[in-house]
Amino acid sequence: MNKKYALAFVSMTVFLLVCMFTTDAFAVKKRYVFGGGPAGGTFQVVANAIQVYKPVKGIKEYMVRAQSSAGSIENLRRVNSGKSHFAVVYSGHLYQGRKGMLKNDPRKYRNVMAVGYLYGAPAQLVVRKGSGIRSVKDLPGKKVGVGNAGSGAFANCELFFSHLGLWNKIERNAMGYNDAAAAFGNRQLDAFWLFTAFPSGAVIMASQTNDIDLLSLEATALGSGFYEKYPYFTKVTIPGGTYRGVEKERYSFQDSALWVANADVPEGVVYRLLSLVYSEEGLVHMMNQKKTFREMSVENGVNGIVTPMHPGAVRFWKEKGVL
Repeated sequence: MNKKYALAFVSMTVFLLVCMFTTDAFAVKKRYVFGGGPAGGTFQVVANAIQVYKPVKGIKEYMVRAQSSAGSIENLRRVNSGKSHFAVVYSGHLYQGRKGMLKNDPRKYRNVMAVGYLYGAPAQLVVRKGSGIRSVKDLPGKKVGVGNAGSGAFANCELFFSHLGLWNKIERNAMGYNDAAAAFGNRQLDAFWLFTAFPSGAVIMASQTNDIDLLSLEATALGSGFYEKYPYFTKVTIPGGTYRGVEKERYSFQDSALWVANADVPEGVVYRLLSLVYSEEGLVHMMNQKKTFREMSVENGVNGIVTPMHPGAVRFWKEKGVL
C-alpha cells in the first residue's frame, strides 16, 4: 500500500471511530409536547414544572417540552390528534369528549387516556366590592370575562350559566385570566370567571388594584339541580383569607384536573414520567412550583378518573396499590 492510500485509510478509520463515539451526542432526541394552558393559569404551571424537573430533563432518550394552549378543550383535541403527547384536561371534558357529548361537537375523542390526578379546580367568580353584584342572579346585562375560547374555563362557564339561563343575558368577553384581571382593574369588566386552582395569580393581581369579592356559587348549583345533571362536579370550600379582602370562606364547585396522554405514547414513557414526578422528590418539586400541588400524591393518584387509563399509568398505579 503506497503512502497516499495508507494516509487515506488511516483518515477514514479515524473518521469512523469518531462517528461511533459521537453518534449519541448528535442524535436528535424524541420530543414529547406537554400541553399547558393560558398565561396566569395552573395548567401552564403543571407543564412547565414537569419540563424543568431535573430528573425529567436528564432523560437521554427523549425530552418533554411545555407548550401553552387555550386550555382543557383545546388540549383534549390536540392530544387526540397527536399534536400534543401529554396535556392537562378536566375530568368532565375527558368524560364528555369520549362520549361525544361536548357542546356543538359530537366527535368522540377516544385517543386521549387518563394518566393521573393533579388537583381540584374550582369555579371562581370575581366581582368588585360595592358593585351590587351579590349573586349570579345579579349578572344579567353585566360585562363578564368568561375565559379563553376553547378553554375549560370558557366551556364550564357556558355550561353553568346556560344551565341557569344566564348565558345569553350577560355581555360575554372571551379572554385569558391575566387579561381579564387587567380589564377588571381598568373597569372594563364587572366580573370575571376562572376555573382554576386557588390561589390564582390573576385574582391576586386584581386584588392589588381593586377591592374584590368572590361570589359563592355552591348554593345556586345545588338549588338548580346542577350536580344531578353533571355528577363529575363536586363541592369545594375556598378558605377565608385566600385573597386580600375576602375574609370569609366561599362555597363553590370543582372538577378534577387530570394529566392525560395520547394512546400511542409508549407505555414505558408514561410509566417512567409518572415514576419521576410522583416520587417523593418529584412531589416536593411540584409543590414548590405552586401550593395547589399539595393535592398531588400517590394516594390521590387516580382520584376523579372515570375514563380509561393509559397502559403505562395502569402499570404504575397498580404497582403503587391504588388500582
